[in-house]
Amino acid sequence: MGFEHTSVMPQEVHEHLNLKPGNISVDCTLGGAGHALATIKAILPDGLLIGIDQDLDAIAHAKKVLHPFKKNVQLIHSNFSDLPTILNANGIKGVNSILLDLGFSLNQLKNGNRGFSFNKNEPLDMRMDIRNDLTAFEIINSFEENELVNIFFKFGEEKFSRRIAKRIVETRKNNPIHSSSELSQIITKAIPAKFVYGRRIHPATKIFQALRIAVNKELEKLEMFMEIVPSLLLTGGRLCVISFHSLEDRIVKQAIRRFENGCTCPKGLPVCLCGFVPQLKSIFKKPLVPTKEEINFNPMARSSKLRVAQRV
Repeated sequence: MGFEHTSVMPQEVHEHLNLKPGNISVDCTLGGAGHALATIKAILPDGLLIGIDQDLDAIAHAKKVLHPFKKNVQLIHSNFSDLPTILNANGIKGVNSILLDLGFSLNQLKNGNRGFSFNKNEPLDMRMDIRNDLTAFEIINSFEENELVNIFFKFGEEKFSRRIAKRIVETRKNNPIHSSSELSQIITKAIPAKFVYGRRIHPATKIFQALRIAVNKELEKLEMFMEIVPSLLLTGGRLCVISFHSLEDRIVKQAIRRFENGCTCPKGLPVCLCGFVPQLKSIFKKPLVPTKEEINFNPMARSSKLRVAQRV
């Protein structure tokens, strides 16, 4: 497996997780295990790293990378939204840091054979966790046209959602759409030519993003997680979230804001009467973004944003 070790904003994440020896730290999305490796080194000799990923390949890779520190590492094949259950099962009432990197690894793009890439001829699967039932094939070949439009517009923010959904439905009447390359060609043909050649990104990018989000219920799980995240952190504990598109970032930003300043009292009251107690504090107002040097070295980092909050 050709896992990439390149982590997004590694220095910024390491600094703002505020790691100390003996910490209990959670890497909710192991990926290539780059962040996990830096974390475990910072919390030795008696710290604990809990690493979670819904992709079995990522778990297997992390086992190799983190093998020298296995006594201080617990790897779990699950989704980050299951973290409350995982901590409870281990008798852990709170942790010192949580990292949530919402990007998907180059390994999934290059070697997953699950149809994540529109440049490859792979089965239309797109499941991060192959235990799940719903696949991109099922969505593309059985969902109603208006359902496809909703997925493409809501999760991909694709302005040609209707044209693309109509072309997909027309095509599948003759034969099912089986592969990522076939779907990519259908999408490209559905978009007016002047917009195809004028785009900075591949014409299929937003549709593939939307399908991946729908198949894996990514935004739904992120919303669930952000609703309960303060209860998982010890006082002074840090949350770092790296998002890669506006929908993810909006969920994270709004959740932190609610926990930081969710008072519902009318403005001008001298004291709060609604009983709101802040649970999180933003470390900086605007998200951090990667440097130009990092983007040149790792183009996949270009759309990433890092938000950091601390439990109060």
